[in-house]
Amino acid sequence: MVEWCLPQDIDLEGVEFKSMASGSHKIQSDFIYFRKGLCFGLACFANMPVESELERGARMKSVGILSPSYTLLYRYMHFLENQVRHQLEMPGHYSHLEAFYDDKKGVLPDGKGTATSQQPVHWLPSIHRYMYPEMKITHPAGCMSQFIKFFGEQILVLWKFALLRKRILIFSPPPVGVVCYRVYCCCCLANVSLPGLGGTVPESKPFFYVNVADIEMLETEVSYVACTTEKIFEEKRDLYDVYVDNQNVKTHHEHLQPLLKINNADKEKYRRLNDQRQMLMYSQEVGEDCSSCEEDLFILFFMEQNNRIFQTLMEVSASQDKTLTADHARGMGLDPQGDRSFLMDLLEVYGIDVMLVIDNPCCT
Repeated sequence: MVEWCLPQDIDLEGVEFKSMASGSHKIQSDFIYFRKGLCFGLACFANMPVESELERGARMKSVGILSPSYTLLYRYMHFLENQVRHQLEMPGHYSHLEAFYDDKKGVLPDGKGTATSQQPVHWLPSIHRYMYPEMKITHPAGCMSQFIKFFGEQILVLWKFALLRKRILIFSPPPVGVVCYRVYCCCCLANVSLPGLGGTVPESKPFFYVNVADIEMLETEVSYVACTTEKIFEEKRDLYDVYVDNQNVKTHHEHLQPLLKINNADKEKYRRLNDQRQMLMYSQEVGEDCSSCEEDLFILFFMEQNNRIFQTLMEVSASQDKTLTADHARGMGLDPQGDRSFLMDLLEVYGIDVMLVIDNPCCT
């Protein structure tokens, strides 16, 4: 149940299921990113043993905040962690939370596109239109390297699905905080900064944590990246295109099956990414002024890759014969054979008018 909130007239239906992940009773603490309507939330959860029959030996609470953007929520993580501990030890004392709200409160849209008071709200552009570095989110040091280490070459498979705006659902038992970061990392794979691209393409939405209460909402989504702790989702195939269980990326759509296979071009991209990471680590070790961090490197690596692909596709579509050849594919860093179905899907999703002419395998 929602024990306390400010402002008191806000619609928080279902937020108690979002801010406390299913299965959290098995862990001591966690944090959760989630989506609620047009807003994003961050909640910190803690579980404290108590000698109380009424509370069945454990007191569990989450303290969270909602904002129109998730990019600044991380700043308040430490405050929320302290407050949830405070609420477990001294239930019912909300003065710190009230003071925090009075200091930070902004304006939420009322659904008609107008704000409910005179203060400005700073909206961030949607993901596929954003220009680096507006969409930055700060993670614990090494979050991106953990993502790369966890998925290995599979991040190239996730990259293709993210670029195709597929519905990607990541399953993991609690704690779910680190899995929310994987959702964010997946979205970072699909950034494109070319103007005029993707006006009709569905936005790649980070939904972060979802549960069974979100099923109705997910049924209407054409593109998202989310995570869950509820295994029941695996059976609900109409809700997702790609299901990620641990490091196992799978899809039940037959036409997407070829995208699960790592090809030579993928291996080459993965090698280049690791080479760049090694160079970054070396420059940090020798004490050079290294203003770029691993997160920047990761985001820019995929953005440059994506820009190269779409720049080539747009140039070919503007040419007289509109013919995309194997050389074009190699120039984009793709495997002419292994990425053929990926390219076909890409052209369809983004509505790019070119003719794909890839040589017969026996002639290459």
